[in-house]
Amino acid sequence: MKAEFEHYLDRQVLLMLILFLVRFTLSYMSKFSFRLIGIRISAAIRLHYLSSLLNQTVHVLDSMAPGAAAGTITSTANTLQVGISEKLGTFLEAITCVISAVIVAFTYSWRVTLVTASVVVFISATVGTFIPFIVKGTNRSTRAETRAAAVATESFAAIRMVYACGAQGRMAKMYAKWVDEAKRHGIYTSPFIALNFGCVFFGLYGSFGLSFWYGTKASSEGLIDGVGTIVVVLLSVFLMTMSLERMTSPLMDASKATVAAASFFAVIDAPQPERGSLKEPEVTADGDIVFEGVTFAYPCRPSAKVLDDVNLTIEAGKITAIVGPSGSGKSTIVGLVEQWYTLHSQAIIYKAIEKAVRKKKETKRHDQPEATAGEGGKSSLWTRLKAQQRQGRDSEADGEDRDGIETPTELDNGEPVKLSGRIMTSGRNLDDIDVKWWRSQIGLVQQEPFLFNDSIYANVMHGLVGTQWEDEPLEIKQDLARQACKEAFADEFIDRLPEGYDTQVGDSGLKLSGGQRQRLAIARSIVKKPKILILDEATSAIDVRSEKIIQAALDRVSRGRTTIMIAHRLSTIAKADNILVLQNGKLTEQGSHESLLSNQEGVYSGLVRAQRLTLGKEEWEAGRSLVSAAVEEEAEDKRAILVNEMSASQALISGDETTNTWKNKGVIGSFGRLLYEQRSRYPFYIIIVLSSAGVASALPLQAYLFAQVINVFTLPPDDFLSRSAFWSLMWLILALAVGFFYIIMGFFTVNLEHFTCATSREQYFSALIRQKIDFFDDKDHSVGTLTSMVQGDPKQLGELLGLNMGMVICSVFQLIGTLTIAFIFGWKLALVTLCVTVPIGLACAWYRLKYEMEFVKMSTAVFEESSKWAAEAIGAFRCVSSLTLEDMIIRRYRHLLHEHTMAAYRKARWTSIVIALSESLSMACQALIFWYGGQLLASREYGILQFFVCYQAATQGAEAAGVGFSFGPNAAQATAAANRILSIRESRGEQLKEQKQPVEDSGMIPHSDGGVKIELRDVAFKYPTRDVPVFEHLNITVEKGQVAALVGASGSGKSSIVALLERFYDIQEGSIMCNGRDIKSVDVHEYRKMFSLVAQEATLFQGTIRENILLGVPDSSTITDSQLHQACRDAAIHDFIVSLPEGYNTNVGSRGVALSGGQKQRLSIARAIIRDPKVLLLDEATSSLDSESEKQITSALQKVAKGRTTLAVAHRLSTIQHADVIYVLGEGKVLEVGNHAELLRQKGIYYTMCQSQALDR
Repeated sequence: MKAEFEHYLDRQVLLMLILFLVRFTLSYMSKFSFRLIGIRISAAIRLHYLSSLLNQTVHVLDSMAPGAAAGTITSTANTLQVGISEKLGTFLEAITCVISAVIVAFTYSWRVTLVTASVVVFISATVGTFIPFIVKGTNRSTRAETRAAAVATESFAAIRMVYACGAQGRMAKMYAKWVDEAKRHGIYTSPFIALNFGCVFFGLYGSFGLSFWYGTKASSEGLIDGVGTIVVVLLSVFLMTMSLERMTSPLMDASKATVAAASFFAVIDAPQPERGSLKEPEVTADGDIVFEGVTFAYPCRPSAKVLDDVNLTIEAGKITAIVGPSGSGKSTIVGLVEQWYTLHSQAIIYKAIEKAVRKKKETKRHDQPEATAGEGGKSSLWTRLKAQQRQGRDSEADGEDRDGIETPTELDNGEPVKLSGRIMTSGRNLDDIDVKWWRSQIGLVQQEPFLFNDSIYANVMHGLVGTQWEDEPLEIKQDLARQACKEAFADEFIDRLPEGYDTQVGDSGLKLSGGQRQRLAIARSIVKKPKILILDEATSAIDVRSEKIIQAALDRVSRGRTTIMIAHRLSTIAKADNILVLQNGKLTEQGSHESLLSNQEGVYSGLVRAQRLTLGKEEWEAGRSLVSAAVEEEAEDKRAILVNEMSASQALISGDETTNTWKNKGVIGSFGRLLYEQRSRYPFYIIIVLSSAGVASALPLQAYLFAQVINVFTLPPDDFLSRSAFWSLMWLILALAVGFFYIIMGFFTVNLEHFTCATSREQYFSALIRQKIDFFDDKDHSVGTLTSMVQGDPKQLGELLGLNMGMVICSVFQLIGTLTIAFIFGWKLALVTLCVTVPIGLACAWYRLKYEMEFVKMSTAVFEESSKWAAEAIGAFRCVSSLTLEDMIIRRYRHLLHEHTMAAYRKARWTSIVIALSESLSMACQALIFWYGGQLLASREYGILQFFVCYQAATQGAEAAGVGFSFGPNAAQATAAANRILSIRESRGEQLKEQKQPVEDSGMIPHSDGGVKIELRDVAFKYPTRDVPVFEHLNITVEKGQVAALVGASGSGKSSIVALLERFYDIQEGSIMCNGRDIKSVDVHEYRKMFSLVAQEATLFQGTIRENILLGVPDSSTITDSQLHQACRDAAIHDFIVSLPEGYNTNVGSRGVALSGGQKQRLSIARAIIRDPKVLLLDEATSSLDSESEKQITSALQKVAKGRTTLAVAHRLSTIQHADVIYVLGEGKVLEVGNHAELLRQKGIYYTMCQSQALDR
C-alpha cells in the first residue's frame, strides 16, 4: 500500500513539474506577447492620433488646451499601454481559469454549479451598480487634470514672464485649484470603489460556503454521487474565486485605459475637413488671387467679424503689401490664402463626445439648426456640442466640461457671423483646389520662423516636399538648398559654421540667432521656386542692420513672383506694386507708396507719419551721400552682422549639452522619505495596515477552513450534516468579515491615493516653477517633458501608495499568515516552505523588480524622442501645414516608433523570461511541498488535516506573493517618479539656501523717489549652457529717472541685459548695482517687485482679462477698478475691453488665442503699468503693433515713464528717438553712446541705422 501510494505520489509530482515547465513556457509567451502587443498598439494609436490631428484645420488645434495634444500622445498613451499589456494577459488568464473551472464544475455537478452561479449574478449586479459612478467620477477627475496640465503648459512655456511678474505663487494656486478639483472628484469615487470591492469579495468568499453547504445537502439527499464530486466542485469554485480576485487589478487598469482611449478616438473619429481635388493641369497658380465679398469670423470668436465684405485682388507676378492697424484682418488674409481657415462652417473637436449623446434630450430644447448638407452623419453631434457651448455651461457649475478644451465663444455671446464670399484663382474657387498641391505652390515666411531640430540641409530641403524635386537624389536636393541659401544671403554665415550645412540647429532653431533663422526660413520658402510668396511680418523681429540684408534678399526672391507682404514696418513695403490698407476688417485704400502718401488725410499717410524718424536737414543731406555709397555700406553691414551673429551662434552651437541627473535614492530611500513627509496621514496608514491585515487573515483562515471542509467528508454520517452546516456558517462569517475589511481598505486607500497624488503634484509643480531659469534652458526640460513629468510622476506615486499599496501589504500579511498557520499545524512542512519557496520567491521578486525598472527606464527613453518629435510637429502646425510636411512628419514618426518598438522588443525578450520564471517557480515549489507532504503522510507522521492546511497555506501564500510581485512594474515606475520628484524638490531647497541673506542684511534696495540708478560695472557673462561669453567688461550706467535705449544687431546682447536685470541669470564677473547696492545681496523676490517687463512675445494665461492684468500684483484686492481702467487707458486697450459683452471678466481662452497680437501686447503693457514699477523694462514692446497703435503706446509709455527708470530694447528707432541715452551694442560691448541728436552728429553706426528707417524722406 505504501509503495503504491509513493508511486502515485511520484507520478503526481512529475506531472506538477511538467505543468511548471508548461506554465513557464506559456507564461513567457503570454507576457512577451502582451507586452509587445501593448507597445505596438500604443505606437499605432499614437501614430493614428497624430495623423488625424495633422489632417485637421488650424482652428482645431487652436481650440485645444495648451499641451493637450502633446500630453495625450505621451502620458495618456502610457496609461493606455498599461491597460492593454501584461495586465490584459493576466485578465485573460484569470477569465480563462474561471471558464475552465465552471466547465469542470458543470461536468461533475450542474446543480451545485448553478447554485454557485447565483453569486456571479450578485457580483455582476454589484459591478453594474457601482461602476457607472466610478466612471463618472474618473472622467470628471481626468478633465480637471487636463485643465491643470494646461496651466502647467502655459506656465512652463512663459516661465520668464511668470518670474518677471513674481507670479509663481499665483500660478501654483491656479494649478492647485484644478488639482484639488481632480482630487475632489477622485475622492467622490472612493465609497463606490470600496463598496464594489467589499461586495465582490463577499460574493467570492461566500460562494465557497454556499457551494459547500448545498453540496453536502445534495449529497445527503442522494442527488450527488460520491464525496469526490463535491471535492472537485469545491476545488473548482475555490479556483474560480482566486481567479476572480486576480481580475480586480487588471479591470481597474482597463477602465483607466478606456478613459485614455476616449481622448484618442475623440480626435481619430472626428469628421475630417472637406478637401478639394483640383490640381495641375486643371488649375494653375499663375493667376490673380481674388477675394469676392469675403466675410469671415474665427471659429473661436464666431460673432466677432474679422473681415467685412472684403473685395480685393492680389495680382499675379506683382508685389502686394497689406498694412493696417492691429486686428484689421491682415494675417487673416494669409490664413485664408493658406487655407488654414475656410469660408464655411468649421466644427470644434471636443473630447466628451459621449456627453452630447447623454444630453441629447436637453439640447433638443434649444432651437438649433440641423446638420447642413454635406456635413455628414456626425455633424448634428457637433451642432449639439456648439449649442451646449453657446449656453455657457461651465464645468465648475455642473462638472461636465469638455476635457480641458476651451470654449470657443468665450469672448462673445452674440449671434455668429454668417460666413460668405469666395476666394478665386485662375477662375476656380480655392475650396475646390487640392490643398496640398496649392500649399506646395506657396512659399511662406512668418514673423517667428520655426526650424526643426535637424541639420541646416534638412531644414531647407523641407521646402521641397510636395514638389517635383521631392524624390530627386540627395545631391540634387542639396544643390538646390545651397542655391536657395545664397539667394537668401544665408550662405555667408553657414560657411563660417564649423559643420557648415550639416550644423544641427537645435530645438526650434534656438542654436541660431533670429536673423539667421529668418534667412533659413526664406531659403526654405524659395527652394521650391514657388509661384506665390507670402511674407508675414518677415523682418519685424530683426534689428535694422539685419533687416537691410534680409530685405535685400526678399527683394531679390520676390522678382517675378506673386508676392503678399504683411508688415508693420512700412520701410519694408515701400517698393510694393500695390499696397492694400485694411481697417476694421474693410479695405479702405490701395495704391502705390507714392500715391498713398499724396493723400495726406489718408490712413496710410497717418501710419507713415507715426513711424517718422527725425533726422534734421543737415543730417539728411549728409545721408544722401551715404546712400550713394550703398554698395559699400551694405558690405560693411554684412560684415558687422556676421561678426555679431557668428559670435552668438557659436556660443549656442558650442554649448555644453546637459542631461538629466536625477538622484537615485532607491525604493526604500525614496518611499521612506515620502512616507515620513506624510506624517499627518499616519492615521490613514494605520487604518489601511489594520484593514489589510484583516483582509490578509482571510487567506490562512481560508486554508484552515478548506482543510476542515475536506475533513468533514471523513466524519461518520451522523456528524456529517451538522459539521458541514457549521463550517458553511464559518465561511459566511469569513465572507462578511472579508467584505467589511475590503470596504475599509478600499475607501481609505483610494482617498490616500488622491491625497498623495494631489499633494505631490502641487509640491512638484511649485518646486518646478521656482527652478532657476537655466533649468528650463536644458534641452531635456522642454515644455512637453515638464508637463508630462508634473502630471505623470505624482500619479504613479499615488497609485502605488494607494490601493496598490493596500494590495502589497495584504500580500505581505498573507504570506506571514499562511506561514504561521502552516507552522502551527505542521512545522516540518512549513520549514521546507520557509527555507525553499520563500527565498526563491523573494529572489524572483527582486530580479523581476530590477528588470522591470530597467524596462520602464528604457521604454520611457525610447518613446521620449518620438514624443518630442510629435510635440514639436503639433506645436509648429502652421509651419508643417504650409510646407505640406504632414506625410513626412507621419513617416518620420512611424520610423521613430518602429525603432522604439524594436528596442522594446529586444528588451522585452529577456524581461519576460524573468517575469515568467517568477510566476511559474511557485508551481515547482508546490511540487516539492506536495512530495514532501506526501512522504509525511505515507509515514503516518501527518494526518489529512495537517497536510491540507500546510499545503493550502503554502500554495495560497505563493499565490499571494505572486499578486504582490505583480505590482513590480508599478513600483518600478513609481520609484523613478519619486526620484525625479525628490530631486526637483531638493534642488529647490538648495537654491533657497543659496538665497538666504545674513540677518543684518535688510535685503532691500535703498529707497529713492524718481526711479532707480542702474550700473553695470565690468560685467562678464556667458549663458550656463554655452561656452562663448556674451559680455566681457561691459559698462553701462542709467541714471535715476532716465529713459535708456539699447540698440544693435542680432546677438549683440540687448535682451541679455534685460535678463540680467531681471536676475534670470547670474554674472560671472563684475557687478550690477541698483542705487549703489549689488543686486546679488537683495532678496530676488523683493527685488523683482521693482521691475515690470514687457516682452516681445505677449503672454496671456487662461483666465479673465482682469486676472491677466493683475497677474503681477501681489495683492490684487488693493487695486481699485479706477486704477485698473486707467492702466488700460494708458495702454490704449480700455475701449476694446468695455466693448466686449463680459468686459473685464471676459475669458481670454488658452494663450489668449481669440485676441490679435496687438491686443495681447496692449494687455501686457497694462499688466506692466498696473504694477507701478520703479524700473520699466521694454523688450521690443511695440514690435507687434501697427504704426498708429505704436504711436499711442509709445506716447503712453512716455507718460508712465515719468518718475521711473526705463530701459527699452528696440529695433524700430522711431520708438526710442526721445530716449535720454541710447547705447549701441555690438561684439559684446558698447560701440556708441549718447542721445538721438548726439549719435546722429557722430554719423556712425546709429546714424546708418536711422537712414534705413527714414520713411518720410
